[in-house]
Amino acid sequence: WGRRSDGQRDDAPTCAGFVAIACGCLHSVALRDDGTVVTWGGRSDRQRDDAPTCAGFVAIACGYNHSVALRADGTVFTWGR
Repeated sequence: WGRRSDGQRDDAPTCAGFVAIACGCLHSVALRDDGTVVTWGGRSDRQRDDAPTCAGFVAIACGYNHSVALRADGTVFTWGR
């Protein structure tokens, strides 16, 4: 459900193994059980393009047009605007 204008529905992952999910205005972020991050939805403010591609994340959060991920070692990764 929801809008399709920015891929909010059509780009959503359909596989299993997620442990957390967070939503911004036009984008969403999910944390997989292997510590990787998956994003979908809007790109206008780099909500997806700058997302981390490494593993080791333990928590995620989203703001209006930005996202934050916390690594197990305590470092924080942010992207979007």
